Order: sequence, then structure tokens, then C-alpha cells
Amino acid sequence: MPAPDTYDAVIVGGGHNGLVAAAYLARAGQSVLVLERLGTTGGAAVSTRPFDGIDARLSRYSYLVSLLPQKIVRDLGLDFAVRKRTVSSYTPTVRGGRATGLLVGGDRTRESFAALTGGEREYEAWQRFYAMTRQVAERVFPTLTEPLPTRDALRDRIGDPDAWRMLFEEPIGVAVEENFADDLVRGVVLTDALIGTFADAHDPSLLQNRCFLYHVIGGGTGDWDVPVGGMGALTDALAQAARTAGAEIRVHHEATRIETDGTRAEVTVGSAEGERTVAARRVLVNASPQALAALLGDEQPAPAEGAQLKVNMLLRRLPRLRDRSVDPRQAFAGTFHIAEGYGQLADAYRDAAAGRLPTAPPSEIYCHSLTDPSILGPDLAARGYQTLTLFGLHTPARLFAADNEATRAALLKATLAELDAHLDEPIADCLAVDGNGEPCIEAKTPLDLEQDLRLPGGHIFHRDLAFPFATESTGRWGVETEHANVLLCGAGAVRGGGVSGVPGHNAAMAALGR
Repeated sequence: MPAPDTYDAVIVGGGHNGLVAAAYLARAGQSVLVLERLGTTGGAAVSTRPFDGIDARLSRYSYLVSLLPQKIVRDLGLDFAVRKRTVSSYTPTVRGGRATGLLVGGDRTRESFAALTGGEREYEAWQRFYAMTRQVAERVFPTLTEPLPTRDALRDRIGDPDAWRMLFEEPIGVAVEENFADDLVRGVVLTDALIGTFADAHDPSLLQNRCFLYHVIGGGTGDWDVPVGGMGALTDALAQAARTAGAEIRVHHEATRIETDGTRAEVTVGSAEGERTVAARRVLVNASPQALAALLGDEQPAPAEGAQLKVNMLLRRLPRLRDRSVDPRQAFAGTFHIAEGYGQLADAYRDAAAGRLPTAPPSEIYCHSLTDPSILGPDLAARGYQTLTLFGLHTPARLFAADNEATRAALLKATLAELDAHLDEPIADCLAVDGNGEPCIEAKTPLDLEQDLRLPGGHIFHRDLAFPFATESTGRWGVETEHANVLLCGAGAVRGGGVSGVPGHNAAMAALGR
């Protein structure tokens, strides 16, 4: 029997983090093999045409870029760009029987706060609070691509005891209630603590704080940007960078087992040609901690549970709003918050924790085509078509276990009803139709994401996020495992989650002994 092919590094999984690691290692002169079970690279960061006969490339799963350091873009020479959204957010509501809302961004922010809240207090509190988070972002974000700091070192680097207390020691609900009085303003602030995270504002675990931190530190500014050409443009650029550097990428190749003695590893691989083994000095796993444990035959970690609804839509036109003071192109240019007042978020959490779908499901919408019309075919763009991505909160996987299809349909109906409550026409009347005459809308539950992408429990971060500092159980880079030559380079690493490339970079640095 011939000896297996041998590489310096085998990377299991061709998602964006695996491709980042492959590019760094290959550029360092190492022989690299990337194994991807699907027919394309990219994992959750892909662009697809989900609607039959329609020339619209949607970022089907992940959709915005915040945590990707420019360092990685520069180091790897990526041909990739992002665009900033002209509006941060719009949150519709009804006050005194009148349709109104809060528009953040552009030159109307102060005016919008005053019109909604009746004074300057909330606007000034907003300015102070986000000046604090921006200062934290400027000091924390650069550490994500450095060896893990200790807790004390990170606290000293931040240098603001009040900021440390609010973000790292007390539930974020305390800070929200200390700083803001208006229910709607409080809710808009809290949403960043709940994206893909099932927690209450006052959860003592501080899970919501960890989520909030990752949502406000991106790029050292907290900005969330639209990838030009869709999310697939990023992973295509990464795959090209890896191949150009000399990495070998094999799709339709699934790793099924890893055996290691700590210095040499063998990876069993299945493909259409059958099963074979490849050898490596190191293995980097761009998959969940659950998948890593299964590959190694190790004990499974605690179960993970996602908590979101992901909806993709294509519209013939943007819907008219009941709040006539805001143009729909402004309202949908940023994050359009639905049923996300502070009290509404608390009610939705209580419903879901009790095993019920939220009565008023909270969600937020993004219209990428307003910022980057290149994702639409020329004919669609000329006719005014737009894409909408909706991300629903507080819908844990457990709610779908009995009947995923029926629960998905019920949740989608209730979620769109909450949106319709703020529109002057039903969103259904604005939907495009595909080549089969069907409405251009698709919804994905946590169980769908587990099926499609092997996200454990549909958890978009693979497991609960961790604070970005070292603990007794972390290694130097936050990617180490119990096996000296096996590294975790997926979202489940410390400083993982989101479309960042950070775990891929850090696993490559660990492999290179940096």
C-alpha cells in the first residue's frame, strides 16, 4: 500500500477562515491541502441565486462585514472591497397614535431623536455611550490578531473603569438602563447584544455582553459594511489568494477522521473516488468544536443552540412606509428594526424561554442592493428591484424541534405581520416572483442551518462567544486544542464568530510558531 500524501498542513473545511489560514501558510512556504465537503468553498459566506430564473446574487447566510481586519486584506493582497451604508438604522414605532420612528445616520439624527423623545437628553446620551464603545473598539480590535492578552492586560489597555464595568462585569441591561430612558432607544442599543444569541438583557452569564462587544468593535469603529459583489466576492478572493500562494483546494472531499500522536497526523478523506488517507505535520479544523471532537473521537463539548430566523427576499420595489417623514430608501439603507423596543425584546425572550414563539417576533432588515446594486442583474437594477435580508431574534432551535416546517411558516407569517404594521402596503405585494411564478422569499431556521451548513444547533457562532482575553483553558492564540498539532480555526475559536478571518489568521500564526 503506497504511503499517504504528506503536507505541512491539512485544513479541514474551506470556509472563509480555512481559506485565510491556507493563504497565510502557503505564503510562508508551507505545503497546504484544503478539504471541502461541498462543491464550492466559502461555507456560510457565499453568494447564490436562490430564486429560479432570477439574476440576483444574494449573500444567502452571512451578509455583512464588520470584524474582518484590514491587516488580513493587506497581508493577503485581497481583491475585495466593502461599502459603507449611508444610514445606520431606522426604527419605526407609533407614538400618540402617529406613525413615527428613529432615524440614525446622516444629518437628521439629532432632529430624529428630538422628534421621537421630545428633547436632547437621549441624543446626548447616545453620543456619550457610543463615544465610549468606539474608544473600546479602537483599543480592543487590534488585539484580535495578536496573542491573547490576559484579562488584566486588556482592562489596562482599555483604560476606562466605567467602560470595563459596563461591558465586561455587569449585564449590559444595567448600562442600557443607566444611560437611556426611552424604551425604543434602549431597544435599538440592546439589539447588538442579541444577534444570534439567546439571552436576556440581565443574563448573569454575560453572554449578551460578549455578543454586544463583538458587534461594536469591528474595524476599531463598530461599522458594519456591505461586501461589494456579495459575501461570495470575499471568499472567492480568499480562495484565489490561497491558490495563488500554492495551496491545493479539493472540493467534494470530506474529512471523516483525524488520528494524531501530537507530532504527525493522518486525515481520512472520503470522495467520489473512495476513501484515502493524507498525512500532515499539522491539521487545522475550520469546523465547529462538535465536528472537531467527532473527527478526533474525543468527548463532545456542551450542545450549542442557535436562535435566529434568516429570511431572504427580492422585491419589485421598496414598500411605502406609514411614517411619511422618511423616504423608504433612507429607512432601508441601514438596519430597519422591527418590534425591537426594549420591552418588546424582553417579552419575546420570555415567550421563547417558555417554549412559545414570540407573540411579536423581533427582527431587523438590511437592503444590500441600495448600497451595492451590482448584486442585481442589469435588468433588475434598471427596473428598481431590491434585495432584503431579514434576521429574526429570540427564536431558539428548541422551538422548531417538533415540526420545523410548520413552525417556520408560522414564525415567518408573524414576523412579516410585524413588518407590515409599519408599512403602507403589505410586503407580500412588493415581492418579485421567480421563473415558476412563486414569490421570491426563503426562510431558514436554526435547524435548516444545521442541515445546510452543519452549524451545531444552527448556532451562527458555532458556540457561545467568549471574551477576547486568555483564561486557564485557552492557549496563546485561542485556537489550541488538547492535541499539540491540531488547531481549531473556525468560528468556535476564542475570538471567533462572524465573518472576520481572525480564527484563520490566528491558527496560521500558531502553526507557524509566531
